[in-house]
Amino acid sequence: MSNRVVVTGLGCISSAGHNVKAFTETLFSHNDVNTIAPVSTFKTTNRSHIAAEVKNYDPTQFFSAVQLKQLDRFAQFALISAQEAINDAQITFSEHLSHRTCVIHGTSIGGQETIENAYQQLFSEGKKRTHPFTVPKLLPSAATSQISMKYGIKGPAFSTSSACSSSGHAIAIATMMLRCNMVDVAIVGGAEACITEGNFMAWDGLRVLSTDTCRPFCANRSGLVIGEGAGTLILETHAHAQKRHARIYAEISGIGMSSDAHNLVQPLAEGAEMAMTAALADSKLNAEQIQYINAHGSGTLQNDRTETQAIHQVFKEHAQQLKVSSTKSIHGHVLGAGAAIESIATILAMTKQMLPPTRNHQKADKDCDLNYVINHPSKQKINHAMSNSFAFGGLNVALLLSQYNEPS
Repeated sequence: MSNRVVVTGLGCISSAGHNVKAFTETLFSHNDVNTIAPVSTFKTTNRSHIAAEVKNYDPTQFFSAVQLKQLDRFAQFALISAQEAINDAQITFSEHLSHRTCVIHGTSIGGQETIENAYQQLFSEGKKRTHPFTVPKLLPSAATSQISMKYGIKGPAFSTSSACSSSGHAIAIATMMLRCNMVDVAIVGGAEACITEGNFMAWDGLRVLSTDTCRPFCANRSGLVIGEGAGTLILETHAHAQKRHARIYAEISGIGMSSDAHNLVQPLAEGAEMAMTAALADSKLNAEQIQYINAHGSGTLQNDRTETQAIHQVFKEHAQQLKVSSTKSIHGHVLGAGAAIESIATILAMTKQMLPPTRNHQKADKDCDLNYVINHPSKQKINHAMSNSFAFGGLNVALLLSQYNEPS
């Protein structure tokens, strides 16, 4: 029999707050939240000019000048969220446990700020060489390496990069490793910091960026809003968590993964269906037992329509009973960190027994006809919830999270 996998620590930083406490307050606020605003770090002449930036962030409050020479912004966010999650879990890594712990931290793009700074130096300023730490800083695995070095983790450590599903795959892979007794503890999540001039122009070239704000499932939605930040969760086998009397937030009850094998940018409902169906089968729960879905809900015309169709196909008549929301309307699309941050949002929803809303919704779309939580949080009993991540290239992850119950 495979091990049960539980969540014992949470940490995050995003436009919705620099830590879980601030994130929770923003997520469940009954007032308007100003988390999406005009880009502040560069002047944009594109059709879109908004993003979900981490505001009032001063890296010198967290890192020394020497450390910052080796840390891209995305790795900074990863370390900040990892430290919060580890502190929250109240876990200490002994020599033995360091060998029985893995670090899996995802990112879609990695050190984009470092890349663009290097190009600026070489091709605009005419410099002959870049900073010697340019390559170690820009690597997608840099955040994982920094976390493992800081805490002395000597078990498996690697990065996942599957576009917007990166941290979802990290959580799923870690869950499998914990289930099969390869490790006892996993530090998992994702980080992203790509609100840079070049990357923003590239996304704008796809014509998927919003021109006003993020309005998932709304008839007048105009696209996604790029966000930045990081989310980290501490996962443990149930036996390990019990042995050290850890507080348990939730249980990872099911994981599902699939590939559309269809198109680089166009979503396919069948791929999303396969991931959700696989998660349900893995959990051994019935579709009727799921009360809430934290949707991928990117705010693009195609995604929201396709995801709605997929949810109808998987949940049948129960689809209209489900509550659905997209927290990307609050923290933006944090790409490779999105699944981790949204899993944290889902766990907080179960903890508070309250659903986070889809903000900025104005007008119903006939093709998006589920029971969405609109504009304001809503009290709801939640025992089992799903969090979806559907990435470019058709790379899909669905995670099922359940209220923790002590074994009888």
